[in-house]
Amino acid sequence: MLDAAAAIFVTSGVEAPLRDIAAKAGVGTATIYRHFPTRADLIIAVYRHQIEALAEAGPALLASSATPHAALGRWIDLFVDFLVTKHGLAAVLQSDEAGFDALHAYFLDRLVPVCGRLLEAAAAAGEIRSDLSALELMRGVGNLCIGSENNPHYDARRLVELLIAGLRLPR
Repeated sequence: MLDAAAAIFVTSGVEAPLRDIAAKAGVGTATIYRHFPTRADLIIAVYRHQIEALAEAGPALLASSATPHAALGRWIDLFVDFLVTKHGLAAVLQSDEAGFDALHAYFLDRLVPVCGRLLEAAAAAGEIRSDLSALELMRGVGNLCIGSENNPHYDARRLVELLIAGLRLPR
């Protein structure tokens, strides 16, 4: 259900009809309501599920990529996808400031260390500069993704590619 909801949220936003999510998941809407009594519960569950997938992707990419820099680049691509598909999340959670704060803390607790390990590995391999923290990089990427929500011609991925390329050390 979470993957189905995430896919629907990407195309239709977090206000998409629950019947669309249920149809994609192959379940009835009652099943969704049994697991997620409110829309906010479903959105938070999807968000947490995606954070976990992104956290798990970091070590897997580091183990399977040709270089740490390649792993970092692939992980940042996943991070961009994650960020640009959060249309409407803040508006839905605005009424629950404590819940939003807890979700943001969870996001930072899970993803900053993963990004940090990727940065450290690429720096140790002599591929990138070593004076950038994970939080700085994630904020920079996040800020570059902001414009994509309101402008279909805004290419966040291209700007993020330039940012990542700028981390490379001269050869």
